[in-house]
Amino acid sequence: MENILKDFVKSPQLSEGVAWSRRKYNSNDIVVKEGELAKSFFFVEQGELRVTRHVGLGGEKGIQPGVGELKVGAIFGESCLHSTLPRIATVMAVTDVSLLEFDGESLSVYLDDNPIKGYLFYKQLFDIVVARLNNANHTVETLMAWGLKAHEIDRFL
Repeated sequence: MENILKDFVKSPQLSEGVAWSRRKYNSNDIVVKEGELAKSFFFVEQGELRVTRHVGLGGEKGIQPGVGELKVGAIFGESCLHSTLPRIATVMAVTDVSLLEFDGESLSVYLDDNPIKGYLFYKQLFDIVVARLNNANHTVETLMAWGLKAHEIDRFL
């Protein structure tokens, strides 16, 4: 994905400051916040980030557990390429970071206008999304097994 995105930033169709920008964040800065409307897609050039989600515990109680980490070469915010949806997680810088931020609408138009590059981009994006889904499935299975053991359900199986 890195090579594809670095090629995109060289394109005259995707001008810096309009279609994409390089963003710097300090440790503990919030890059995106859960619930805000997603209009941009990110690529991690340097640093590490933490992905968290708000989990309601009833009433006004809740926690903000970490659900993942993003390192150099990772992408996030890709849902903005097709529609403006609320962000499903908060992303915070763990270290100082450098990100390429792409305007979702501009990138989507570029991909439509350049079908070969679009195909290669979406092919790699598909691989990333499938890997995330497999990881999420594994996490759910692990949590279910832990819950069953914690509640001694295995004695009934």
